[in-house]
Amino acid sequence: MASFRETLDFRALRFAVAFPLLLAIGFVVCAQMLRNDLPHPVAVMWNADGGTSFAPFGAYVAGGAGLIIFCGWAVFLQAVSITRPVVMRRAMMGLGLTVSLFITTVVAAGLVGQSGLADARESHVDPIVLAMGSGAAVALGVVMIFAFKPDPRWTREDDAALEEELRLLEDPDLARDTLRLWVHARSSVFIMIVVSALFPAALIAVAVPWLGALVAAAALVGAGFLFARVRADRGGLQVFAGGIVRVLAVPAVDIDAAAAAEVKAADYGGWGWRRHDDATAMLVGSGPAVVVRKLNGGRVALSAGTQASADRLAGVLNRAAHRAHGDGQAQQPR
Repeated sequence: MASFRETLDFRALRFAVAFPLLLAIGFVVCAQMLRNDLPHPVAVMWNADGGTSFAPFGAYVAGGAGLIIFCGWAVFLQAVSITRPVVMRRAMMGLGLTVSLFITTVVAAGLVGQSGLADARESHVDPIVLAMGSGAAVALGVVMIFAFKPDPRWTREDDAALEEELRLLEDPDLARDTLRLWVHARSSVFIMIVVSALFPAALIAVAVPWLGALVAAAALVGAGFLFARVRADRGGLQVFAGGIVRVLAVPAVDIDAAAAAEVKAADYGGWGWRRHDDATAMLVGSGPAVVVRKLNGGRVALSAGTQASADRLAGVLNRAAHRAHGDGQAQQPR
């Protein structure tokens, strides 16, 4: 297990600690330059009529500097650990810069708005300083997100990538034995759902909102089962209704053969996820599909979108079954 020091990006850590600190020091120095032009005490809160709460100059400056340092460190330090994803570290570095500069802008605008006044009750936060500083804070934060390059270290993700590359080198056919695809019903089917369910649900909701929402939710759930995400690799076949709910899972070792075919949804009980006789199906409509015959005599049918994708999916599953069985011959569709 790596030590705590090995999980830190020291280059990012130095910046995370130093930037808010230097920003706070700069604010204190600039505040001292305005001190003779400020009322005593200074306002720390305002409303439309002017200052409403007041504090000594020293307390205002110390509190502002402390806020800059504390908030800056709180956000910046989230980008220091190399165990976090690179995207998160970049976002936290940019956000830390934005937060530090924005807080500095706010406390500085409060002082500038009181400069030259005898009574802090007549003061307001300077809008020009606030607007320009806020814009600069956001812009520089975005620049930091793209400019920050996390310290390169070997991570668990690199181990996984290396392992995957080694597997590909040992077996070049591995890449073509992995298939991911989405299938869905025809657009006319979804238009029919909108017309026959969502429009009536909107009318029902006028009189009975909960019933309208229930009808709409049922329509959306039904439409979700007309989408499917198919994943096939050497481990076997998995199908996810709506891209989320796994409804079919066939390990490669249980596959006898797979074949592309033109199927009718009615032969398998209809659209969506169905169990019919000895078959389990996930069909989003009639048309190109893959029929998988299992060693126990059962069948699995799933839509494949096009004939080309059906042929490719059947080939992947047959090769997966061949490797799982180790019988020396590719399985032939029956």
